[in-house]
Amino acid sequence: MIDLALILRVTRPARVGPDGVWRATRTPEGAVTQRIWVEAGQVRSEEWGPGSAWAVAHLATLLGGRDRPQDFVPRHPLLRDLHRLFAGLRFARTEAVFEAALPTILEQQVPGVQARSSYRRIVAELGEPAPGPGGLRLPPAPERLAAMPYWAFHKFGVERRRADVIRTAARHARRLEEATAMAPDAARRRLTAVPGLGEWSAAEIAAVALGDADAVSTGDYHLKHVVSWALAGEPRGSDDRMLELLEPYRGQRGRAIRLLELAGVQAPRRGPRKPLHRIEAI
Repeated sequence: MIDLALILRVTRPARVGPDGVWRATRTPEGAVTQRIWVEAGQVRSEEWGPGSAWAVAHLATLLGGRDRPQDFVPRHPLLRDLHRLFAGLRFARTEAVFEAALPTILEQQVPGVQARSSYRRIVAELGEPAPGPGGLRLPPAPERLAAMPYWAFHKFGVERRRADVIRTAARHARRLEEATAMAPDAARRRLTAVPGLGEWSAAEIAAVALGDADAVSTGDYHLKHVVSWALAGEPRGSDDRMLELLEPYRGQRGRAIRLLELAGVQAPRRGPRKPLHRIEAI
């Protein structure tokens, strides 16, 4: 049986509660609020807003209908155990590329807690109330973000470099959305054609918006160490070493990474955590 919380935890904005998972998103047919839950072993959903029909038609895809977890053959004992433990994991495919790009850009080169705070504040101030109940807000429309000057992002803790990447991606949002109809390699080329979206960002976006279970985020501050520690017992790694260790799982490398992340695997630390920066105070 699929696990809705495991599948949809990477999609934003989303809220997991006892009554299911609530999501608010912009579809090609308009905004929608969607509540998804499991009842008597069956997945059920409710939708509100002009994007309701689109959301219903794409529900199976959202919940990993295109994912192929059966192709994952875990050779390492840890991955074998985690694959059994998180048997309900599927790779969601939101088909909302810019919505995945916004939090990804915010996570570039800053601690995750800082990026998540910026994202929440941006959605709260610049987003719109989502249709129907639930009290969710839609992510900001790309047109609104594209029109903002870079300094307007400072109060959200976002410096000029990331603000400019957000504004550029927002101006090219329509071109980014075309990646949903492309093969994985072509989709990554489309994503990385936007200045400021490199291989790390493309992998992070593809894993969520395109359901790419092979996406590997090279250039990540911690990931290379996590993989090297988990799969080889080496406390420090490199991108090359990470890719070498993940090669037996090609086609499903992102699933191996997601399993390690879900288990909270961490490499031994050397030195202090990356400091937080208060951009809005400058």
